[in-house]
Amino acid sequence: MSSEKRVTISVVGGVADVRMNRPDKRNALDGAMFAGLAEAGDELKARKDVRVVVLSGEGSSFCAGLDFGSFQQMAGGASEGAREPRASDMQEGRITHLGQQAAWAWQEIPVPVIAAVHGHALGGGIQIALGADIRIVHPDTQMSVREVHWGLVPDMTGTLVLSRLARPDVVKELVFTARVFSGKEAFDLGLATRLSATPFDDAMAMAQDIAERSPDAVRGSKELLNRLFAAGAAEQFAEERRVIGSLIGKANQVEAVMANFEKRKTAFIDPA
Repeated sequence: MSSEKRVTISVVGGVADVRMNRPDKRNALDGAMFAGLAEAGDELKARKDVRVVVLSGEGSSFCAGLDFGSFQQMAGGASEGAREPRASDMQEGRITHLGQQAAWAWQEIPVPVIAAVHGHALGGGIQIALGADIRIVHPDTQMSVREVHWGLVPDMTGTLVLSRLARPDVVKELVFTARVFSGKEAFDLGLATRLSATPFDDAMAMAQDIAERSPDAVRGSKELLNRLFAAGAAEQFAEERRVIGSLIGKANQVEAVMANFEKRKTAFIDPA
């Protein structure tokens, strides 16, 4: 499937309905999905007819995280290419590589972005949701900052955004344990803006309300608020790329994946 079909965009009345479109894989992230999300961000940044964006996932989930095939590569000891985006994916003028851009694109769009989250938002999926300005989440959504489970670190802008939204001890607990938590708990922790049994419908209703406000005032407000929200972003994203690059394909990272596949206790070695 081409990257163009991985993410669909339709605009009605100033509201852009953006959907990850890989429902058979719970919208898992592969190279085409990463590219599709980044391309959607670029398109929406340039459109003057868009006043609000609603980001969602087709099918049973928002986004289940990295494609399973990438973890299979890691289990075989692959390093380069095991996680689709790499530092070499950097484009001139950006502070992100492709994987980070899939989440950060929503902050760069000059109009509000509302994520409608249901089913699963795991690993890269939760980082994409956190990249939105507002998150309307089903209370039963299964969410996790899942990377440490696979011997990795949150590297799709999640370390910055999590730290902006929740207390440092809360962020560390979620990252270190990689545990799965509900949408209801996400709201209690400050990661969800609002809970809803119908997150997409409520996101569209909010979007339509915002679309009726002065587009100049709304854009100006997001610009001002993001000056504070994005402070230090470039440096933090560079550090994410450095740390993830030091982990992928190394013994403990491969062991984390293989132990999971083989359903056995891990046997890690202490750092040198």
